[in-house]
Amino acid sequence: MKFPATCAIALFFFVASSACASALPQRTDSWPLWENYKRRFVAHEGRVIDWHSNGCTTSEGQAYALFFALVANDPSTFKNILDWTQANLAQGSLRVQLPAWRWEQVSGLGGEVTDLNSASDADLWIAYVLISAGRAWKVPDYTSLGRLLAERIAQEEVVTLPSGGAMLLPGRKGFQVDSQTYVVNPSYLVPQLLRGLSAEMPQGPWGTIAGNFPTMLSKEVGNGFAMDWVSYQATTGYSPTVGTGSEPGGSYDAIRVYLWAGMLDPQSPEYNDLLRSLSGMEQYMRNHPIPPERVAPDGRIISDQSPVGFSAAVTPFLLAAGNTRGATEQQARLKKELSAVTGLYGKEPRYYDQNLALFAEGWADERFRFDSSGRLQLQWRK
Repeated sequence: MKFPATCAIALFFFVASSACASALPQRTDSWPLWENYKRRFVAHEGRVIDWHSNGCTTSEGQAYALFFALVANDPSTFKNILDWTQANLAQGSLRVQLPAWRWEQVSGLGGEVTDLNSASDADLWIAYVLISAGRAWKVPDYTSLGRLLAERIAQEEVVTLPSGGAMLLPGRKGFQVDSQTYVVNPSYLVPQLLRGLSAEMPQGPWGTIAGNFPTMLSKEVGNGFAMDWVSYQATTGYSPTVGTGSEPGGSYDAIRVYLWAGMLDPQSPEYNDLLRSLSGMEQYMRNHPIPPERVAPDGRIISDQSPVGFSAAVTPFLLAAGNTRGATEQQARLKKELSAVTGLYGKEPRYYDQNLALFAEGWADERFRFDSSGRLQLQWRK
């Protein structure tokens, strides 16, 4: 299905990702931004490196790179990333172990896992991408591995909230405060992935979690803005909480919520509810040139100077909300901050900005889509 103004956005992103082109080239199967990202952030053995966080590697980075490799029809890079992830984050196999979320270089010792706890958003992406890759590339081992990982996620990271139904916690440990109180991260719940896993494994909790998601994002929780961390209590429901930050609010985690909402198929069950719940951001962008970096739970803007990746993340959301002028302003910012030297965004390209841009650009260029049931549709398979 075509989205309003999609072609214009796709044209922008294609030209921007070919920074040295002097004329509009014909569309090819290559994806310049992904190739530039690989050169900067993906080691030959398949480790994704966040250079601005002491060269660490996270399960999130591995998961996103698996998705981009699939979208780019890059099976060799996909295999390298998967092999490194299993060997270094999952004690050899995702069949028996959720991946640890953080790995770091250790002086004189190579590298090691420095936090064994899991990160459920990465786990969800890996499971979903493996199932999708198995189908697209006709590799049954990927499909079976993805299904086993999804089952393990359901066993180890999903709980039944008192009076609240099934919910995905951010990790195996540390997010149940007491028998009535839990901490969750809205950006970890990607509705497309939850619906896709529900279609693949209807006996699992995924459809129920997806159905509960809009309540977590209701306007009463963040005054029309997504929050980084939310607490659930049986008697009062959802409310903003501190999480891993120093104060409640929406920032570097929450920016992904707008991205996921913008990339939803309009026929998805959560589509309209999510757009209504996030109306604070849409209204803000009608009068401001870039998204805020940090928002308080009452909607007050704490910092209005966000990095370039935030502009990429809100572009699909603004299109979905009908704010084409706001989307055009974000395009202009992205074009201005694209380096002709690196082919990446920002004078000192940061890992997180590029990931947000890869999602937004790939979607805008129609390299991928999610249908209303959450299944991944790939341009190279058409």
